[in-house]
Amino acid sequence: MTVAAMYPGTFDPITLGHEDLVRRASVLFDRVVVAIAAHPTSKETLFTTEERVAMAASALADIDNVEVTGYEGLTVDFARDNGLRVIIRGLRAVSDFEYEFQLANMNRHLTDEVETAFLTPTEKYTFISSSLVREVAELGGDVSEFVSPKVGQALLKRYGR
Repeated sequence: MTVAAMYPGTFDPITLGHEDLVRRASVLFDRVVVAIAAHPTSKETLFTTEERVAMAASALADIDNVEVTGYEGLTVDFARDNGLRVIIRGLRAVSDFEYEFQLANMNRHLTDEVETAFLTPTEKYTFISSSLVREVAELGGDVSEFVSPKVGQALLKRYGR
């Protein structure tokens, strides 16, 4: 039996922490779809959906069983419609758990065809978040330890550096 999973998020931008989870998930699942939310309801994004998809595709291009796409609507609908049986969620700290637990329970309520699996990042990535990376980049800091080179270049360009 092949098991396909999705790793949904805004990835604004994709970080090395995100990449770490995708790389480890690619060993656990036959196919991993990095699904980038086109219209997140609670966030305004720095990059367009197309830009976020392109950055993630570039950062993950070396992993054969990973694909990157944008999507709209409910995550569980996208998963079910695309034969993705597992939703991967990352937990960096205990503070992430409550929200992620609620989200997993809501998804389970919406459909019993999709399960949620939680992965934790490698220790050196536990403090990295897209919002912190954006803030450091906006204030002129070096983000090269947190994102791939192409993502770093995109941030520099966006902030006029």
